[in-house]
Amino acid sequence: MNEALPVSRAVDHGTAKLMPDVDRERAWLLTVDGAPQSYVDLDEPTHLEFEYARRLGHVLDTVAPAGRALEVLHLGGGAFTLPRYLAATRPGSRQDVVEADRGLLDLVAEHLPLPRDAGVTTHAGDARAFLAGAPADSADVIVADVFGGSRVPAHLTSLGYAREAERVLREDGVYLANLADGAPFAFLRSQLATFGAVFEELVMIAEPGVLRGRRFGNAVLVAAHEPVDTAALARLTAADAFAARVEQGAALREFTGDARPVRDEDAVPSPVPPDGAFGIG
Repeated sequence: MNEALPVSRAVDHGTAKLMPDVDRERAWLLTVDGAPQSYVDLDEPTHLEFEYARRLGHVLDTVAPAGRALEVLHLGGGAFTLPRYLAATRPGSRQDVVEADRGLLDLVAEHLPLPRDAGVTTHAGDARAFLAGAPADSADVIVADVFGGSRVPAHLTSLGYAREAERVLREDGVYLANLADGAPFAFLRSQLATFGAVFEELVMIAEPGVLRGRRFGNAVLVAAHEPVDTAALARLTAADAFAARVEQGAALREFTGDARPVRDEDAVPSPVPPDGAFGIG
């Protein structure tokens, strides 16, 4: 049983808490202002507790042959769940993590330090500003998991942002994003339209209950120029405790409907989750 004590600290953008998992010896849940941000098991970095994190992990497992090192840019740091996962599953990978909250970076470095050989470089700053300054064709994968509290910031939802991501990715690169929405899916549909204007291939992974509009929840967006291995993704997501659907092609175009790409001047944050959607009681 984990007898470690919780940690609470005011960071740049709210109050961060690290809460030990009583059932796992060195595992921690990170929340900011009550919204879950990350779950990390320091002894088992391949353990992905959150469903959306597992889906992102499934995509990362299928973007290249097993074990191949990748160059990955993470927009949004949290407690570095996915950088730790990639360091374990793809040793030798070079990873940059951009986190706007320097206080949060300091908290995680103090209490949940990365292994010295993780190959992860951290940067305190705005995700889009960092992206704008990144070299072209420099990343195999971009993982966007940026939430201001419980909302994706507006400037990370526009066509200009999507084009910057496309510029930084290599030709066979893959963009991944954790998004959140509920019926009637105005935000999610707008994101599909926006990234569909830049990338030829789009895939969305979400639970059937979310897609049917029964509840607010996470959806993973995958965008690329080359086809995604959706058959492998479907097998992996079907085996999860909460199975998800992998949507592409005609079904995804029908879901997107008449949504239009988002211009910078029209961009808005993702919707406010309903009470209790992601909060910790």
